[in-house]
Amino acid sequence: MAGPAGSAVTTAHSAELNLTLRVNGASHRLRLDARATLLDTLRERLRLTGTKKGCDRGQCGACTVHVDGRRVLSCLTLAASVHGRPVTTIEGLAQGTRLHPMQQAFLDCDALQCGFCTPGQIMSAVALVREGHDGSDAEIREYMSGNLCRCGAYPNIVEAVGKGGSS
Repeated sequence: MAGPAGSAVTTAHSAELNLTLRVNGASHRLRLDARATLLDTLRERLRLTGTKKGCDRGQCGACTVHVDGRRVLSCLTLAASVHGRPVTTIEGLAQGTRLHPMQQAFLDCDALQCGFCTPGQIMSAVALVREGHDGSDAEIREYMSGNLCRCGAYPNIVEAVGKGGSS
């Protein structure tokens, strides 16, 4: 059964979809279960393991990626919903061996401890700077509040976001 032009295609006897995911500038044609999350697809099918599975309930922010330049929680996003749309993961921020300014700021400010939440923190930080929400430490804390760090590196994270946004 075919859908509207450019939409995913399903067959009458399966719950699988033929999708094209545009991740970090590359197109990937995949056949996926209609219930597959973007997070599981990135990690298991595309082997992009920088995006972390934390709570798997949209509460910790470890799985944050960008879709159409906006931050989303990939554990709550169906892969089918991003068919043909640009997705950026932590692996897509650097330009070759040159880190994105926000990645460098996190290193320079020691804004990590165990590092598990760091990819999601950085993806949210890049988005909040793009959104213009880096005017003060209080504003940064507010717009980063959906990203949890169990190690408590918050002061350094706020410092890194301020530094990475001014780069």
